[in-house]
Amino acid sequence: MSPFRLCTATVHLSGSLRSALRRARTLGLDGVEIDARNTPGADALSKTGRRQVRKWVADEGLAVAAVAFPTRGGYADPDRLEARIAATKEAMTLAHDLGAGLVYNHVGDIPPPGADGSRDPRRGLLLEVLSDLGAWGSRCGALFAAEVGRAAPADVDSLLDELPDGAIGCHLVTGALVVNRHDPVAAVAVLGDRILHVHATDAIAGPIAGRGRSVVLGTGQVDLPTILAALDDHGYRGWVGIEPVDTVGTDTEIAAAMQAIAAV
Repeated sequence: MSPFRLCTATVHLSGSLRSALRRARTLGLDGVEIDARNTPGADALSKTGRRQVRKWVADEGLAVAAVAFPTRGGYADPDRLEARIAATKEAMTLAHDLGAGLVYNHVGDIPPPGADGSRDPRRGLLLEVLSDLGAWGSRCGALFAAEVGRAAPADVDSLLDELPDGAIGCHLVTGALVVNRHDPVAAVAVLGDRILHVHATDAIAGPIAGRGRSVVLGTGQVDLPTILAALDDHGYRGWVGIEPVDTVGTDTEIAAAMQAIAAV
């Protein structure tokens, strides 16, 4: 039996949240992810509405695995930064209220540490914001997980080394790592218990880093069995998210991915 719990985002299942939950149950998933920016009304749910969603989730025998909060800008990008921080905190509160306890998003470009001991002001700003999000997470009961895919895992690890222990964690996206010429298995070794959430995606890398394409899980360059074994060896017992590539035949693709993961 797989040690991992499987989920997918409701936006992959239906435009209606309640219909998506029913479909997730029918597929045999353990939980769902809710996109706080792209699920209609998710970011504006009242306290009463959030309790209703939790009831719907429980009625289907599911759990909310995580809340996605994809932003265009990063957390060292000064343009509309205060609004981005406030909205991220609200998404973290939403996650807690839905029983998820986790919000994931990219952090944007990671400025390198200064070679001569000086710090790039942008890195200082990024660390300040992430520290703030970490402190908010301690208060509201939901952690922030930084996406690992584009940036080198070692760069993310170095960034987290400069934050208070456990302030934030990582969200590992296997296909994005391959597209950006990073080894997902090595990423697991580098980030270890900082990994809070995983998306098992597949991809084919292009001629240069960052240029590639997503493909159906098991048909690309991601070595899924080795990655899952590495996660298991590191004691990861969290969620594994599935992202269907084809908008037609989504159920079949999700079912095949679930079978592939369960077989490892």
